[in-house]
Amino acid sequence: MTFPADIELSIVMPCLNEAETLAICIDKAQGYLARSGVAGEVIIADNGSTDGSQQIAAEAGARVVPVADKGYGNALMGGIVAAHGTYVIMGDADDSYDFSKLDPFVERLRAGDELVMGNRFRGGIAPGAMPPLHKYLGNPVLSTVGRVLFRSDIKDFHCGLRGFNRESILNLGLITTGMEFASEVVVKSTLGGLRISEVPTTLDKDGRSRPPHLRSWRDGWRHLRFLMLFSPRWLFLIPGLIGFVVGMIGTIGLMFGPLVVGNVGFDVSSQVYLAALTVVGWQAVLFALLTKLYARHEGFYLPRSRSFERFAERATLENGALIGVGLFILGVVIGIVQLVAWGASGFGSQDPIDTMRLAVPAALFLMLGAQTVMASMFLGILSIDVRRA
Repeated sequence: MTFPADIELSIVMPCLNEAETLAICIDKAQGYLARSGVAGEVIIADNGSTDGSQQIAAEAGARVVPVADKGYGNALMGGIVAAHGTYVIMGDADDSYDFSKLDPFVERLRAGDELVMGNRFRGGIAPGAMPPLHKYLGNPVLSTVGRVLFRSDIKDFHCGLRGFNRESILNLGLITTGMEFASEVVVKSTLGGLRISEVPTTLDKDGRSRPPHLRSWRDGWRHLRFLMLFSPRWLFLIPGLIGFVVGMIGTIGLMFGPLVVGNVGFDVSSQVYLAALTVVGWQAVLFALLTKLYARHEGFYLPRSRSFERFAERATLENGALIGVGLFILGVVIGIVQLVAWGASGFGSQDPIDTMRLAVPAALFLMLGAQTVMASMFLGILSIDVRRA
């Protein structure tokens, strides 16, 4: 008899109406455990099946863990939390992954790797096992985005067969409930500094006669959204800096007169739009900084750098407010200069174009100053230390 303390490996399968293929997957997993001599268990994390999957799993010798909250991520986390093994290997119960060939995963886990990803593109994808949209667009694009944003070496971000050290993964504080759970595991493991490797695995054609739970565009968007939200540098900071610099240079340049680039002329109407671009860009930069400062304060896993850590040490309500007040005063000074010039002419009629040439940057600095002060106040609220239960 195997006791929970003796279990080395838990094989976890999320399940929602998998009666057609569940017994096959369980048999393969148990066959692997028997052949390899690994002390293990098979867990079916049932997400509310109505086709008798629970009974099939129990009769096949698996442990059934009911998970009430719907969603792929919820089901898997329910199974992972209930697992007794030092290591967990998770995989879908649709007979697309071969649970009888888990030796590469176990070898890497025993060697100290904390996350071992399967790579279907290296191991082989059976004809008809992956839709062309996923094979040639979805998976390559999302995996590339993930590698670029998080400096990850993983080439198949969304392989459903993966193994990990249970304690290490639970310590990441995984929170997603749906299909984006697959991305969250890789992203947070990378950001958390876990030891990660990738091994070839195969993908066979789904053994079910019904359509899969996966919805290509909906779930693809959820993965992409998660990747972007966890990288404020690319979502907010870089686009914001580009907009801010281009807008500011253009706005200031047009203070001194119209500009001609090739056959295209720019004047005050362009200055208005450039000022708007500057405001939007600055707002995006503030969003990026506030997001990362909040994540740092709360202990979230987000990409960080030494330059950001140095900035974070100096980012206080007072320092931000001083910068904001300085920008606001600069706008006021430009306005006063314009008012004095108007008074010197006897407050008579003015050339609207020349007036706008100074009024636009004055208004711009007033807005930037006010934005910065309010963002600093918000930072002050975020950084308040509180007692936590």
